[in-house]
Amino acid sequence: MANIYPFRAWRYNPSVVRLEDVVTQPYDKISPAMQEAYYHRSPYNLVRIILGLPELFDAERGENVYTRAARDFAAWKDQSVLVQERDPGIFAYSQRFRVPGSDAIKERRGFIALGKLHEYADQVVFRHEQTLSKPKSDRLNLLKATHAHFGQIFMLYSDPAGSVENILYDGAGPADAEVTDEYGVLHRVWRVADPAVIRLLVSTMADKKLIIADGHHRYETALNYSKEHTPASLSRTEHNANSLPQPQFPEAAVMMTFVNMDADGLVILPTHRVVHSLPAFDPAAFTSAAEQFFNVQKLPEAPAIGHLDRLRNEMGTAFVAVTRNGAFLLRSKPDATATALASLPENQRQLDLSHLHTIILDRLMGLDAEKVREQTNLRYLRDAAEAVDQVHRGEADVTFLTNPVTMEQLREVAFAGSVMPQKSTDFFPKLLSGLTIYALE
Repeated sequence: MANIYPFRAWRYNPSVVRLEDVVTQPYDKISPAMQEAYYHRSPYNLVRIILGLPELFDAERGENVYTRAARDFAAWKDQSVLVQERDPGIFAYSQRFRVPGSDAIKERRGFIALGKLHEYADQVVFRHEQTLSKPKSDRLNLLKATHAHFGQIFMLYSDPAGSVENILYDGAGPADAEVTDEYGVLHRVWRVADPAVIRLLVSTMADKKLIIADGHHRYETALNYSKEHTPASLSRTEHNANSLPQPQFPEAAVMMTFVNMDADGLVILPTHRVVHSLPAFDPAAFTSAAEQFFNVQKLPEAPAIGHLDRLRNEMGTAFVAVTRNGAFLLRSKPDATATALASLPENQRQLDLSHLHTIILDRLMGLDAEKVREQTNLRYLRDAAEAVDQVHRGEADVTFLTNPVTMEQLREVAFAGSVMPQKSTDFFPKLLSGLTIYALE
């Protein structure tokens, strides 16, 4: 059962700042160049809290990026840069965008609310990717310092009839806030405060199971924090007939954006793998070894988009390997790969990335699960052209161009309780941080 709750959000004050100057991409999508640009955009840009520059604090006085974030958050509230909604509400959230690499225009509709934290064993919230310890430690330190959530966990639910969207968007007027981000995505937010609408939404979502699309690290951080800071049992009820539902305690919920996985607006992009700094990588020896498991075909010279177009037209499991000796299409040999993948659940044996990680990276290149987790010799890039150029510039040994995971594959793996390799999905666009903030106190 998915429990959702309205909340008294903290929001940027439009009389003090412009929204486009203060919101950011999620913390893990902020490059150093973006971080610097955000810093120059406004002294109140959220990057100063969620991903502060370390050289701007006084370590001798006991400051660090987390204590400074807490100081700024408190100051912005005192200065009315951030103001809190008087009454609990939820927020309809729409993103209109052009699909990268095409001329197609789509709109992804969802809503922002609090969602109850569940252990995965409860089978209410499901993950689809492994997590890393370092990002979780970083996010936990920020949460402990600020006692607030500044970005939303991206959650998927199934609603083929579109009932939730009908509740939220039928008759929707002008947005309360809108902003266009650096990728040309138009983000619009409508505050929903009508108790009857909120109760209807809560009841409609009550039978849903949720899949984490983005935000695995932040979800697990919030769950761990909740377990550390709340009593084992409470007598207080979550709601009564005359009030809106509320969590038993603030730490029991986290801010989420809920999106219908059956809607047309969901776009998953591929994340390409770039392998670098191997001590003795030989392109010819690699392609020769790969022939044990794959049909290896040399491709004509072409830009990265040409290789991706060829890849999308392939049936079955396939990906492109780009080395300094050229580009090669690798198509799995079912009989040969079946034994190599025998230890994986059936729903993962059909994934291109399972073949790539288990056979190519681990078995043929010696990059086991630990090295992949630590990213010792592995980079992940959305931009295929940049991934290929790194090989041509001598900055990488081999780049693997991949197809995106489908929503059907993700759903099957997640609901089966399995996980894909890290960085298996890249949902586009990302949810902006700073549209709403959930303070625990």
